[in-house]
This record gives sequence, structure tokens and C-alpha cells, in this order.
Amino acid sequence: MAELWNTIILEPVLNSLIALCAALGGSFGLAIIVLTVIVRLALLPLTIRQTRSTKIMQSLQPKIQEIQKKYAKNQQKLQQEMMKLYREAGINPLGCLWPMLIQLPIWIALYQSIMQALAATPENLLNLSQHLYSWAAVGQAVPLNEQFLWLRLSRPDPNLILAILVGGTMWVQQKMVSPPATDPRQQSMTSMMTLMMPLMFGLFTLSFPSGLALYWVISNIIGIVTQYFIAGGWGYLRAPSLARQVPPQKVPTASQRPSKTLQKAAEPSKTIKKATEGKKRGLFGK
Repeated sequence: MAELWNTIILEPVLNSLIALCAALGGSFGLAIIVLTVIVRLALLPLTIRQTRSTKIMQSLQPKIQEIQKKYAKNQQKLQQEMMKLYREAGINPLGCLWPMLIQLPIWIALYQSIMQALAATPENLLNLSQHLYSWAAVGQAVPLNEQFLWLRLSRPDPNLILAILVGGTMWVQQKMVSPPATDPRQQSMTSMMTLMMPLMFGLFTLSFPSGLALYWVISNIIGIVTQYFIAGGWGYLRAPSLARQVPPQKVPTASQRPSKTLQKAAEPSKTIKKATEGKKRGLFGK
């Protein structure tokens, strides 16, 4: 199993990083950024489908709530009606998870690649050589320089800047796609998840190599830009402003509508209309 992982996932990511580093003047940080862009571009079709599915799911919430209330005591019928609704809408509720599931092995491989590519001891260099391809660019690039801006890419960021960037960009990205719920309990749960995920990844950044955190930051920024252009704006990030919008006008009830007698009284009579038209003809000679 380990050999299969190394052959299919780890070695392609590792050698691609080193080759990119050689092509970018020996900057391992730029290599991580370029690899992040390549991965996100490869996942762009899935991301677009995920964004559209999320918007459709949000528009279906009133119908979903109706079905849940109607079949609350019959779980089998509830599942059948929910699947029928999803089929009619042309979406898969699990389709939103694919981009995250695909990126997960890339995160693990990137973490291992950073730790191995920045080998400092002879033992680590020997282990690294077992996973390198026979590419001239790869052989010439080793050993790599782990310095990038203020970071040492094999170690966590001591200044907490990356932790703040990871948590902040993830919060913005989640907030853009998280609609306000009508149910107070559901709204509380949504708010908690919107805060917990960025906080958790921000804490991960304090323990993981800063090279992996750099990948998360760039990936989140690309996700924000993609979401902005696909969804047409900042989405629910500007949700508080919706409360200041003018409420829709209500249709007057039967008791609030004017009676037919008053409506007829308000209309000009036919006699007055004919007299007015006669005066106009006399003035203009017609």
C-alpha cells in the first residue's frame, strides 16, 4: 500500500515541486504557489459544478423544509421524496464534497514532499534520492533552499501571520456560501461551523510546515476569486446589508380595498368626459 501511495501520489507531487523550483530560479516557495494554481485549475470544472450545486441547494431549502415537516414520522418516504427532489433539480447532494476529497491526498503528499525535499541530513538526502525521477532538472535542483520571504518552509511560521491568513481567507470563503438560516438552531450551528473550521486550520498552521500553510492560503484566495466570478459577487458575505433593504409591499386584503361605489365615484363621469372633448374640438377647429 505504501509503495502504491508513493508511486501514484507522493513521487509525482515531489518531483513536480522540485522541477518547478528549478524552473523558477530555485525558489521553493514560488514552486508551491505555482503547483497550487495548477491544482486549482485542474479542479476548476468540479469547483464550478460544486458552486452551482450549492446555489441550487440553497434555492431548494423551502421545499426541503416542507418535505421534512410533511414526512417527519416516515423516514423512508422522506428519503424517497428528497432524492426525487434532487433528481428533478439535477444535482447530487454529495457532489459538493468532491473538490475537498480530491485535495485531501494532495495535502498529505505536499506535507510529505516538503519534509523530504528540504532534507538537511545525509540520511534524509538518501531517503529523498529513492523517490526522485531521473530528470536532469530534478537532480540539479537538490539540495533546495527553504527560505521564502520571512518563512522557513519546513517549519511553522513563528510570527502567526500565516495562521491569520489561513483562518481569515477560509472564513471569507465559507461566509460567501453560507446562507442565513430561518431556524435559530440551524443558524447557530451554521455560525459555529463557519468559525470552527477556520479556527481549526489556523491552529493546524501553528504545527505544520509553513510550506503547507502557504498552499492553503493561495488555494483559499483562488477559491474566493472563483466563487466571486461564478456566483456573481460576494454572496452571503454581505448578508447583514440585506436587513436594510426595503421590505416587499403587501397585497391589500379585501377589507383594505376601496369599495366599487368609491371607485366609481373617483372616476370621472361620461358626461364630463364628453363635455371636455367637445371644448377641445371647438378650440382646435375640429
